[in-house]
Amino acid sequence: MKKLTALLFVFLILCTSLPSALAAKKQDTPEVTSEPIPEPTLSPDAADYDPEHPEDLSPDQLYALSAVLMTQDKGEIIFEKDADTIRYPASMTKILTVLLALMYVDDLDQTVIVSETAVAVPEDSSTMYLQAGEEVRFIDILYGTMLLSANDGANVIAETVSGSIPRFVALMNDTANALGCYSTHFVNPHGYHDDNHYSTARDIAVIAREAMKNDTFRTIAGTVTYQIPKTNLHRARTITTKSEYMLTGSEDKPNKYYYEYATGLKTGSHSRSGYCFCGSASKNGVDLISVVMFTGKRARWADTIKLMNYGFSQYMSVTPVELYNMNPITIETSNYSTSDTGQGKVRLICSPAEGTGKVYIVSTKSDIKRMADNLKKIVLIQYTRDFQAPVSAGEQLGIMTYYNDKGEASVYSLTASRDVAQRENVPKTLEQIISETYADPNPFPPFSFELALILFGPPLLIVGLIAFFVIRRKRKRAHRLRAPKPVNRYVK
Repeated sequence: MKKLTALLFVFLILCTSLPSALAAKKQDTPEVTSEPIPEPTLSPDAADYDPEHPEDLSPDQLYALSAVLMTQDKGEIIFEKDADTIRYPASMTKILTVLLALMYVDDLDQTVIVSETAVAVPEDSSTMYLQAGEEVRFIDILYGTMLLSANDGANVIAETVSGSIPRFVALMNDTANALGCYSTHFVNPHGYHDDNHYSTARDIAVIAREAMKNDTFRTIAGTVTYQIPKTNLHRARTITTKSEYMLTGSEDKPNKYYYEYATGLKTGSHSRSGYCFCGSASKNGVDLISVVMFTGKRARWADTIKLMNYGFSQYMSVTPVELYNMNPITIETSNYSTSDTGQGKVRLICSPAEGTGKVYIVSTKSDIKRMADNLKKIVLIQYTRDFQAPVSAGEQLGIMTYYNDKGEASVYSLTASRDVAQRENVPKTLEQIISETYADPNPFPPFSFELALILFGPPLLIVGLIAFFVIRRKRKRAHRLRAPKPVNRYVK
């Protein structure tokens, strides 16, 4: 009887703990479960979205109540929908939390000890199953906080950076204010709902853009799976992001929401925020950041893809070489051969000089065209020789220098695309004469009439002039010394 009673007691414990255990396993669970998370719908008046023409996107074709799309390099807004309406950011809050960890903690491989306060999170929180007293590498906390949206991980970050959660929250608000996010206020480091914990789509995008400037953050944000090593209280385990936007799915069941250009970033959800997502993507050198707030569970992926495709349809990325090739330089040579069918014109080929890395110019298609049409106002062109024939294919004739927004220079060579022969019987230049002289193995030039004239002409002329004046002088002198002839005078 005692055994039966004990078994019944264990069974009751299991039944009561099973729901909470299952809830704890959900990595992207809502952070407020007392109410269902709403699913917005499209307006019945909204035009049908055409994926073949992403450039035609309109705000009413998004499920999200608020949305924004910006470039990562300059922070230019490409698309927005109620981007400044105050809403709840949910776990997108953790973008700033992880960024501050990277800004203020130098040793990411250090081991931290999880406190009691760090694991004191609401039961319906997303966690990485940390336990008080657990010794974990700090870098593993960062990955768990991002990939699993772990509230306990966010608390560990706060205590490691600032010593306490309240001091860290103050740092969060100071940082947001410094970034110009004046419509943002944080109450905790993880985003669990509080009426005073709010932001806007624009502010979240600004914070995400700042975060993506950090190399380590970009690596974490773009990670799909990560191996957390064994700790003193947990065995080793592999964690996987729950962002369907970044998951390919399987051959049998491909994920239709997977976006091949995705590079991150962070989900969020609870009953007051709806489903949210801050996404990032990169295509052909164009880097974008999007934010959708108060949208649907699957609609957040669809909305994000629509925004990204719209951005890539508006913006393009070119290298300085590609920009040059849109309006290449053609020069006109002089003294070219009369048989030259190109009439001495030579197109210059642009190529990176040695040591020049990959450089991208990102702007709208119209701006790129304008820059190409006014190339010489965008780059510095310097010619390294005159344009007198002969010219050899591949010979460097000039240098092109491009300066980015930071004033950093990238250098490119301008070389001739073809040979141009010299005009027949053209007089040799002094440089050619000197060059030919030094190239001749015989130190004495070959004897010729011209050489004889050069060598002996001037001395002979001088001697002739001297002889001429000497003879003339003698004749004058002899004339003066000659006696005059007698003159007979007759008187009549």
